[in-house]
Amino acid sequence: MSKTPRIRIPSEVRQYVFQRDKYQCQSCGKITSETNLTIDHIIPLARGGQNDLSNLHTLCFTCNQQKTDNIDTRFRRYFQL
Repeated sequence: MSKTPRIRIPSEVRQYVFQRDKYQCQSCGKITSETNLTIDHIIPLARGGQNDLSNLHTLCFTCNQQKTDNIDTRFRRYFQL
């Protein structure tokens, strides 16, 4: 499995993902007023994930740090692994 190069996520894409996910962490449910939100790759780039909208979701900083480069199995239903 080859690693996908990391690119900077454009601000328009970041804004779209936050809006799509209702400014809520997709792991723990915290909202923007409770925590710092980040954009995360569901399938990490290090594991062959892509830089497209379907592979991005909103996580709080804490959940993103805990996930590291692991695949979150709760999202397997959306992807073929």
